Amino acid sequence: MVPPKRRILPHSPAAIDRLLRHRWAATVVGSVSLLGMVAAFAIAPVAEPPRSDLQTVLERLSPPATTLLDTGNLPFLREERVRRGDTVASLLIRLGIHDNEALTFLRSDRQGQRVAQQLRPGSTVTTMAGASGELHALQVPLPDEDSIWVVERRGTGFVAHEQRMEFAVRTVARTGELRRSRFGAGGEAGIPDAIADQLTELFGSEIDFYRDRQQGGRFSLLYETLYHQGQAVRSGRLLAATITLGRPQKVLQAYWFQPEKGEGAYYTADGSSLSKAFLPSPIEFAPVTSGFSDSRLHPILQVWRAHQGVDYAAPTGTPVLAVADGIVEAADHQNGYGNLLVVRHAGSYSTAYGHLDAFAAGIRPGARVRQGEVIGTVGQTGLATGPHLHYEFRVNDQSVDPLTLDLPRSMPLAGVQRAHYLAARLALEAQLELAVETRLAARE
Repeated sequence: MVPPKRRILPHSPAAIDRLLRHRWAATVVGSVSLLGMVAAFAIAPVAEPPRSDLQTVLERLSPPATTLLDTGNLPFLREERVRRGDTVASLLIRLGIHDNEALTFLRSDRQGQRVAQQLRPGSTVTTMAGASGELHALQVPLPDEDSIWVVERRGTGFVAHEQRMEFAVRTVARTGELRRSRFGAGGEAGIPDAIADQLTELFGSEIDFYRDRQQGGRFSLLYETLYHQGQAVRSGRLLAATITLGRPQKVLQAYWFQPEKGEGAYYTADGSSLSKAFLPSPIEFAPVTSGFSDSRLHPILQVWRAHQGVDYAAPTGTPVLAVADGIVEAADHQNGYGNLLVVRHAGSYSTAYGHLDAFAAGIRPGARVRQGEVIGTVGQTGLATGPHLHYEFRVNDQSVDPLTLDLPRSMPLAGVQRAHYLAARLALEAQLELAVETRLAARE
């Protein structure tokens, strides 16, 4: 028989004492073990990354091969703007030209002397010069702004000649406020006088640019600027214009259109022509001294007779313009008219110009003339008490009063030409709108 196992009863004082001692020992050992583990974790060394040995390497590189070019006596391009009071000598000095032979030639050449007298401040003179300051070539713009005077070294001397300039055309857009005068409007927006003149000619009958105050008026313009060798030489044609008047609200528009066949002209947005078939007067800014009349006392003959034209007072030599396209029908001396020029126009219209001092070159029967072309000059030939122009406007060879006649306008575009015009107008309008948007964005 196996004896039963002995057990320690929990309520026994001795057993309780032994049990407490065992638990305290276990707690101490566990605590020491835990502390040892924590300490071991805290002081464990961090592994260092593998070290790399860096070496400094110095290598001497060969310099790039440099070749010095022997330019010899190749010329250098130099430019200088003409200043007020400049002479040829002062220009050459600023251009670095030290060439007595060239200066002697420029002073002795007849055309060179004329060019020297017509130097325009602001124009650009271009030279090709050698390293020692010797002149190889010289270019000077001429007053007509379409030609240059060229001097070139040839052998041991120089030659000079005129040369037509080749222009590069750039389009310029401008917007601004309409001031009291056209010059004020143009000056603030940087518009050249030539473009302001074209604008005035287009809308002069609608706006008095000199007197009217257009409060709130604005304009947008598109025009050409002509460049030669990178320099702006002069303004070209006004391509498009929009003027918005504030009081009363009114919008004026003009677009230039050049058909494949025929003359270019300005048109409104719908294709109606802005130019009249006839100019209102054959002389610019000339006063009327005697109007159209069925009965007038002739100042020389002292008899009462019809005066079938209009007299414009002007000095002898004043240019007389053709009021419309046409063909010269007569150009000779005719009694009291003196030197008389008659031009036949389209349809039943013709015009006559009397008392001329002289006819323009090329004016003879059968010659074709264009509107605005100079066809003669004011004189005092025939029965005239002083220099003036006698101008007649005839319909079916019958004289009528040109000052009261409702002059016909040019025919509007139609058919294929109208379609081409509308496409060209849309392109111009897009450029104008872009200019306005750019200006507004810049103000913001």
